[in-house]
Amino acid sequence: MAGTVSNELRRDVLEANLRIPRAGLATLTWGNVSGVDREAGVFVIKPSGVSYDALGADDLVVVSLADGSVVEGRLRPSTDTETHRSLYLAFPSIGGVTHTHSTHAVAFAQARRPIPVLGTTHADTFNGPVPVTAALTPEQCAKHYEYNTGQVIVDLLEGDDTRAGEVPGALVAHHGPFTWGTDATKSLEHAIICEAVAEMALHTIALGAVEPPQHLLDRHFTRKHGPDAYYGNPGAA
Repeated sequence: MAGTVSNELRRDVLEANLRIPRAGLATLTWGNVSGVDREAGVFVIKPSGVSYDALGADDLVVVSLADGSVVEGRLRPSTDTETHRSLYLAFPSIGGVTHTHSTHAVAFAQARRPIPVLGTTHADTFNGPVPVTAALTPEQCAKHYEYNTGQVIVDLLEGDDTRAGEVPGALVAHHGPFTWGTDATKSLEHAIICEAVAEMALHTIALGAVEPPQHLLDRHFTRKHGPDAYYGNPGAA
């Protein structure tokens, strides 16, 4: 039977959710973050429709990873809960998922265009374009819509956990961005970056984009990721 979660995970998920409006990623309540405890077989997610100003740790909902049932919580979980669950089941490396309707990333999703790699800011985090899914079919919308929303991302990445680690986000066609990371905080940071590079890309395209050299993009990605990474100071605040 699915177990309960630590206070630390609750705090992390709460803080990540509270950062959504601070980062300018949400209008009203249009965004949610979750974090998973795979050993306990559950994940913690924001409740549906609750204002960020009113959100507390006790409002978070604990959901079974196995079947999506509510394990703890007095409120209904986010309507996007099944999308989060489908991503957790498909990609073992994911520890947190964020979904927002941030303006510039949504613009690319609505146009069904990937966010292109036009410079090093993008390449620091995403090893390639932020891809866009196929549109959901009538059948996928009619039944298990939210779970199928996750499945179109899984299909887009061909269920490849390594690829999900190198490109920690995707745009659902006509909908918006989902990002992920090793924990809730990282997934939220990737959402912030996704929105930033989407805005930069739109401005760059308007000015006349020039494709950057691949060796430069590769250098920026590998200095932050992989065995030869040297960016930052581990353990520093």
